[in-house]
Amino acid sequence: MDDRGKTYKLIELVGVSEISAEEAIRSAIAQASQSLKGLAWYQVTETRGLIRDGKVSEFQVTLKIGFRILSEGELAGD
Repeated sequence: MDDRGKTYKLIELVGVSEISAEEAIRSAIAQASQSLKGLAWYQVTETRGLIRDGKVSEFQVTLKIGFRILSEGELAGD
């Protein structure tokens, strides 16, 4: 790695789960990690959900996820 510092990209995702808000977060990150490299951090920006028959039926969590832009060497596995 060179001395030019690090650069991050920020994306926004919505994780959804019928189990819990925590599961919605974990699911969104797991899905993102399948196609993105360098995932570094996340921030929950909104939590909401659905109500059916007077009960919570779905958790929806909006996340900002930061991932590092990798150098050519890092992408090549150097």
